Amino acid sequence: MTREPLPVVQVERSDHVAPSGGAPMVGELATGTEKHGTHAMTPRPLDLTLELRPRSRYDVIDVAHRVVDTVGDVLSSYRRVLYCSLHTTAGYLDQRIQQRLEHRRDRLDPYMHAYQTLFPPDAGYSHDELHLRRELSDEQRLVEPRNGDAHLAFIGSGLRNCVTYKHLPGEPVYFMDLDGVCDGRARERQTSLIAYTDEQVVASVPFEIPVSRHAIDSVNLSDPRVGLTDRVQSLLAANPVEHGRIDISLDGSEEYAAVTVNEFETLLMRHDLAEVLRDPLRFMARQGRNMLRDPMAIPTKSLGYAKYDAVRVINELIDALGLSESLLERLVARVMAFPAARLLRFKRSLSMPVIRPSGGAPDLVRGQYQSPILIQWRPSSRRARTLRVSLTRFS
Repeated sequence: MTREPLPVVQVERSDHVAPSGGAPMVGELATGTEKHGTHAMTPRPLDLTLELRPRSRYDVIDVAHRVVDTVGDVLSSYRRVLYCSLHTTAGYLDQRIQQRLEHRRDRLDPYMHAYQTLFPPDAGYSHDELHLRRELSDEQRLVEPRNGDAHLAFIGSGLRNCVTYKHLPGEPVYFMDLDGVCDGRARERQTSLIAYTDEQVVASVPFEIPVSRHAIDSVNLSDPRVGLTDRVQSLLAANPVEHGRIDISLDGSEEYAAVTVNEFETLLMRHDLAEVLRDPLRFMARQGRNMLRDPMAIPTKSLGYAKYDAVRVINELIDALGLSESLLERLVARVMAFPAARLLRFKRSLSMPVIRPSGGAPDLVRGQYQSPILIQWRPSSRRARTLRVSLTRFS
């Protein structure tokens, strides 16, 4: 269902908001602009991949600026740009959220810090218990990062693997990395782009996903037994687009559910995420200054010891988003009723880019560990969830 990453344009540290040295290496673009005589026609969609190198565990990279700085103003002829992260702990915020934050680091950083506070490092995540990870070899356990906090912050903060922005020259587009450096070594990051002018939905079909009777559960939508992969492939075969996007969204009638793209690792999804859905302040309570020596001995009190920090987190979100201060009391009053649904920015849709390589068939572009995932925090009376799968063609 996935294809190899696109041709790479290597980008060094100078793509960050606060620039610092390092000359980028320039690669090749996958497509170009058609011209007839001296008059430029409507450009064909352009796709490329940038290689990014973060300098700290939490890092912010202005990809739009880096494209201009590396290969020139190649995006100016297009109305839209799809940006895709190939990683599960680094991605993009929706354009409207970036605009609400005014593209300012003094507002963007506190916004992300609020979710990093909810999910602090080394807070006892099952995902980080590497000896329990059966899919890892002994060699892999030696190098596997303990980054359960970054996965949960990615999901909870509303970061996306794939976003589509209206191209506004000069407006930054931030690649948000929550786990950019591990054991003192910078991780290799890649992001793919497709610039285009117009889009058209060429196919849209409903799809039923069986779910368990459990109130809190997650489903790996890439599992062949679910059948979604085959359905997507049939749409691509019937509509061989050169460049496009697959959108998977919850039906409007669905409640208490969300979708995301992340690593479907059993301990992460079935234990850590499940704990967050039951109590999103759980991991923060373990690290909070007000927690007991053994908070698990009195589980009914663990939420109470986190209330002080919860108020601080909500305050940071309100300040970052520029919301009215009058919202604070309402948020604090309601957050304990079902905090996961209100405090975390779950999404009802996800997207993946589609590329048709020369001489090949169209296929999805995604990273090695990325899987579309359905999450629910209340049971469905039908024991099923309805999704809508749409294919959009770029031109």
